[in-house]
Amino acid sequence: MGKRISSTITWLAETEVVSIALDFEVSEPVFLPANYNYYFHAWFLNLVRVDDSDLSAYLHDGQSEKPFTISHLEGLDGETISISKQIELRTGNIYRLTIAFLCQPLCQWFSKWLKTSPQAINLKFASLKIVNISISLPATTYNQFFAADIPMSSGFSFSFITPTGFRQKGHHLPLPVPRNLFHSYLRRWNDFAPEAFDQDDFLGWIDAVVYVNALDIASSQVTVGKSGVVTGFTGFVEFGIDRKKAIAGNPDFERLLYALIGLAPYCGTGHKTTFGLGQTRAGKVEAIVLAPNDPIAISVADKPLVSSKQIFLGDRTAELTEIFLLTKKRRGGDRASQTANVWAMILARREMGDSLQAIAADLEMPYETVKSYLKLARRALKEKGAGEVVPSES
Repeated sequence: MGKRISSTITWLAETEVVSIALDFEVSEPVFLPANYNYYFHAWFLNLVRVDDSDLSAYLHDGQSEKPFTISHLEGLDGETISISKQIELRTGNIYRLTIAFLCQPLCQWFSKWLKTSPQAINLKFASLKIVNISISLPATTYNQFFAADIPMSSGFSFSFITPTGFRQKGHHLPLPVPRNLFHSYLRRWNDFAPEAFDQDDFLGWIDAVVYVNALDIASSQVTVGKSGVVTGFTGFVEFGIDRKKAIAGNPDFERLLYALIGLAPYCGTGHKTTFGLGQTRAGKVEAIVLAPNDPIAISVADKPLVSSKQIFLGDRTAELTEIFLLTKKRRGGDRASQTANVWAMILARREMGDSLQAIAADLEMPYETVKSYLKLARRALKEKGAGEVVPSES
């Protein structure tokens, strides 16, 4: 029987928010695709589905905010992982996946799961041996966030560890606009906390009180799950608080402001946080570094694996999408955009050497459909006189 690794991890029954780190190793090298977050997301949802059908239905409810976040992987001990077509997990190294829970039912379900002494994270194509489970951010409640002492500082700062962005008027906005940040936090708060706040009133107050004081950010495009290209920013942002306006305004809003600042590292920022985007840390950590012309996958400090392949696929898919949109007679509307994006995803991944079988499986599309779309994409690319990246394998 495997080592019991979860017996010392406990929290109170009223816990509503907690973040857990799962450390794992592999018995032989494992190659993860660039969109590996999709598989960890599927693994987690399947765990809940098998054990609690009611909770599973809630997690799949498109009308509610998702009450969990899943991080990118972290390589411990400052590891830098060389990759070519895929991300390689090497034997002898420890990797970390962090999951945060944002509602009481999910916290309690996970507490019960820990008592089963879980031994592995079983993905579609690999079994990852769990070697340790720990609490990465303390167990707490929304009332405790709200009741915390208000600091007398005139600002706060966040580091955005993985690409962070927002949906605005059908497009991606890769900018740390205070209103957008706190809109994303407030949506979670209003869905899961005991007391909700008026969104328009609070965000109007944020506009008047919170401002960007300094920033050091960069933008990038990455592929996420089956959603195609997402544009986001990473880096450090320092925010100022107009204390006079804050004190003169609604005192509950001031408390809510600091409560949401405390919630941010748990819930992440912006969209696609269940696929590893928007990972947020309080204070300053070093920015993500990808050496030019060197296919590495690691950041310094917290070390999430935002791979050069992910970034390449994002950039290439965005480029191809624009080209394919120009071939559409009707460029407006969702249908043309979605078709162009699917063609772009398939061609970009094929250019990187992924097999049609793997692409079809990841996109959950019939093989013949993917093959047909690839032909159409190549034909459209040729008609536009654009070059194709030569695949690294046939």
